[in-house]
Amino acid sequence: MALYEHIFLARQDISAQQVDALVEQYKGVIESFGGKVGRVENWGLKSLTYRIKKNRKAHYALLDIDAPAAAIHEVERQMRINEDVLRYMTIAVEAHEEGPSAMMQKRDRDDRPRRDGDRPERSDRGPREGGFERAPRPRADRA
Repeated sequence: MALYEHIFLARQDISAQQVDALVEQYKGVIESFGGKVGRVENWGLKSLTYRIKKNRKAHYALLDIDAPAAAIHEVERQMRINEDVLRYMTIAVEAHEEGPSAMMQKRDRDDRPRRDGDRPERSDRGPREGGFERAPRPRADRA
């Protein structure tokens, strides 16, 4: 059997319990074909980059699947029919990641690079090189 990562987006106006019910429904389909579902992550309600079917937000869910291709085809067929599913994507992978996915990892503020690129403060810079001074402009009314 092949390994897959499957992500789907559900409409914003359904509840988190209904998203969990969708996950359980698709897990049942996969298991009926002899597959297994490993990690299941609910990423929650997130804003979309652009509107999809008049929705500005969507519930995101990730499934790690070990199943035959027929199971994936059936899950995707059912997702095409379901009105609550806006988009889905299945990717074949060599191995499933251990631990939480990149979306679930909490990055600490200290781990992020600084926006100023660790530049020194202005007072530490010293005098400007080039030495150009701007001369005052002559005013037109002084003629």
